[in-house]
Amino acid sequence: MTERDAQYDDGAGTEVLIPDPTDDDAAALSDLWRPEAPSQPAADIGQKLCEAGLISTAQLTQARGVLKQTPGKRLVDVLLSMGVDEAALQEAVAEQAGLPFERVQPEGIDEVMVHRLGTDYCQHHGVLPLRRFGHRLVVGVTNPHHLFLLDEVRARVRRPIKVVLVTAFDITAALEARSESDESDVVVDDIIKDIQEDDVEVVAHDDDKLDLDLEKQAGESPVIRFVNYLIYDAVRQGASDIHLEPQEKRLRVRYRIDGVLFEAMNPPQTMHAAIVSRLKIMANLDISERRLPQDGRIRAVVHGRKLDLRLSTLPTGQGEKAVMRILDARSIRVPLDELGMPEDVLTIWQHQITQPHGILLVTGPTGSGKSTTLYASLGQMDRNKLNISTVEDPIEYHLDGINQVQTHDRIGMSFAAALRSLLRQDPDVVLLGEIRDEETGRIAVQAALTGHLVLSTLHTNDAPGSITRLVNIGIEPYLLGAAVNGVLAQRLARRICENCKEPLELEDEVAEHLTMQGITAEQVYHGTGCSKCRETGYSGRIGLYELLILDDVLRDEITRRPGVTEFRRLCVERGMKTLRMDGFDKVRHGRTTVEEVLRVTSANT
Repeated sequence: MTERDAQYDDGAGTEVLIPDPTDDDAAALSDLWRPEAPSQPAADIGQKLCEAGLISTAQLTQARGVLKQTPGKRLVDVLLSMGVDEAALQEAVAEQAGLPFERVQPEGIDEVMVHRLGTDYCQHHGVLPLRRFGHRLVVGVTNPHHLFLLDEVRARVRRPIKVVLVTAFDITAALEARSESDESDVVVDDIIKDIQEDDVEVVAHDDDKLDLDLEKQAGESPVIRFVNYLIYDAVRQGASDIHLEPQEKRLRVRYRIDGVLFEAMNPPQTMHAAIVSRLKIMANLDISERRLPQDGRIRAVVHGRKLDLRLSTLPTGQGEKAVMRILDARSIRVPLDELGMPEDVLTIWQHQITQPHGILLVTGPTGSGKSTTLYASLGQMDRNKLNISTVEDPIEYHLDGINQVQTHDRIGMSFAAALRSLLRQDPDVVLLGEIRDEETGRIAVQAALTGHLVLSTLHTNDAPGSITRLVNIGIEPYLLGAAVNGVLAQRLARRICENCKEPLELEDEVAEHLTMQGITAEQVYHGTGCSKCRETGYSGRIGLYELLILDDVLRDEITRRPGVTEFRRLCVERGMKTLRMDGFDKVRHGRTTVEEVLRVTSANT
């Protein structure tokens, strides 16, 4: 350490050293946080708590006994698990470490720096940015002895830090209290100013090296920061897609949140070409080609969170439109019993995915949650005892313990070719991304009839329509009747925001119509709109389900090639609950609204 190193201390925390910029080796070590030396020799924390009357001698003895059996834990952690007051414990720890202790109010945090670190990071590591003193940042922590964590925080916020001790309870409460409007109130320019080029890290593969010369052409710092902010902000708001749409005099940016597009911002039209070029460089696409559509993939890490971004560009009259699909592995890690299936549907479906052979289909339009349902179903299976393989285009999410195959039509690796080869690999369960043609359908049927469980998807409006679709593409009805076990049709409806949920006053005509559906006026709710739901009245989504299980009567009917309407009527007579019926059940339980059910279902579903 050189003599030119400067020390900062505002009397409310710790010293953070600003190193001599001419000494690189010293700089690498000098920014580590160092606590102030306590004014008196440190006493044993347990004995100190006993003297203060916060714990008894028996509790201390018991805690020390537990500590001997659990190496790596702190005495404070053991005492917390025994129910000792956390605030009192942390205050004693702070006094011993020579640090201030603070209680945190939800409004007393630095929103911009919480953006920078990320909510998940703060929660997981027990840190919370509180306020700024000039260029320095006061950070609340739960453990003052994690020196390397403190150094990592300093590197992430890119400024010296002051440390105070807080409780984990206060950190959780402050993070949970942050509403969407609180986050949106932060000035965008301030966020972009603080966002740095490496806040969104592009992960390059051996076969996807970035062209450094091209990167320089779109590598101006403001463009990089703006693109980083787009991705960061969309992930923070829970968007599934980002749309960049060039208009005659402006560039419109929209996010798809809960299945509905919302306009997010309007950056200057002059930035359009540079933004699209930057995205193309990140996806390893040709930035000089603006006349043809292009598709690419960006693997990025946003504050430690691994994401896949699927980029698609399309030439339009006003310039190239770009759409990014955000694929977050955490969004599919939803247990089957949390998808919103009715109890009877869930029980039957869980039984069906344990069958040794047959075809199970999940149907619905794009974005209706089919992949989530299929992956959740695979998650229920014993991946140690079963050979589970998938054929997908593209592979959206990577799952442990499962063999996933990517199709490549240009080289002849079609769904049919991949499935044909896969059946020679002794599979127990096969997940087929989609049955698109007769050849794929025939192989899937043969696989089901020869002792394999096949899960796949179709783009049909309802469950009975799937059988008719397969017959129409050329699969023999008698084979379908023997191979298909069940069809699950689904939609995603927006869920009423719990924060602003209240009973809805109905007009007489509407109340009368709902009474015919078995819904009383007292059971109907809606969201009035609040900061947590962006004033929409909805927050999150819930599934609507229609499950068709083929019995002997329906199998016999399939061999007679019934029409769609006739077959659907028979399925309802045999006990199938339609999508709209399930939707009205969820209205009855106050989970969604009538408008949402009518929006996502048709009259004949």
